[in-house]
Amino acid sequence: MSIPLSVLDLAPIPRGETASSAIAASVALAQRAEEHGYERVWYAEHHNMPSIASSATSVLISHVGAQTSSIRLGAGGVMLPNHSPLTIAEQFGTLDAMYPGRIDLGLGRAPGSDQNTMYALRRDPNSADTFPQDVLELQAYLAGESRVPGVDAIPGKGSRVPLYILGSSMFGATLAAALGLPYAFASHFAPAMLEPAVAAYRREFTPSAQLDRPYVIAGVNVVAADSTAAAQEQLAAVRRNLAIGLFGRGQALTDGQADQLLAQGAGQHVRTMLTHTAVGAPAEVREHLEGFVQVADADELIVAHQSGSLEGRLRSVQLLAEAMASVTV
Repeated sequence: MSIPLSVLDLAPIPRGETASSAIAASVALAQRAEEHGYERVWYAEHHNMPSIASSATSVLISHVGAQTSSIRLGAGGVMLPNHSPLTIAEQFGTLDAMYPGRIDLGLGRAPGSDQNTMYALRRDPNSADTFPQDVLELQAYLAGESRVPGVDAIPGKGSRVPLYILGSSMFGATLAAALGLPYAFASHFAPAMLEPAVAAYRREFTPSAQLDRPYVIAGVNVVAADSTAAAQEQLAAVRRNLAIGLFGRGQALTDGQADQLLAQGAGQHVRTMLTHTAVGAPAEVREHLEGFVQVADADELIVAHQSGSLEGRLRSVQLLAEAMASVTV
């Protein structure tokens, strides 16, 4: 069978645009992905980042769900240390009641923010230490088997919304294996531990009620365009946007200033983040991803379609689906 393709959407806010336009773009992206047979679209929780509009993942999922009909929607992921398990069970239980059989819940251990932002969220800086216990508590709410006497998630109880463990290190891999949950590796921005983490997950996996065999989703960046030159031009814009987002301190910088950041040290960081990036015309992208599937030992690819414009991202979604239709696993 052909390898399933999914979309990771950060709801980027391009320079000079607004959160409203970014959310409208996310709707258009999900609709295009649905049209071309993608498995799911996930939204990642980030806070205090001027270039990302996906901080309230459940709200965004609800909005997109109302304007799509079949594609799965979920968080990739909810940063559980920022929330109580009951709150997330209620939110995703509500989503499941609204869109039955279409909701995923990916969970991450990183807070996804800095110390000041964590304070603003009113979270304990040590909350990540209880991540495994919080996952189990959340799973129990969704199964209708609450670990807290007298407390149920309503909606949520009995929904069994499927859980996924996200990670970029050995911790997430071994936890996903121990709990018998699918594992999604963030190789689209943190590539270093991809191969050993996936190997450990597959080696240590224990079957569960949700999953009887290991299942790996690997993140990868894609810039697919009608020509190699057009894709490379889009990649240059992506590199500038990453440099500004990571090192621009929220400033409205020009392309020239972004190029200076890349030349002064941001370039190496950006290159590392984009290690697993397929760029080019459809045949080039397919060749790159065929190799990546083998390296990642992946059952599914979740793709961050990188482009400086919505039109470029929509075209990339279409070209990738067409190019990968005959690639089998």
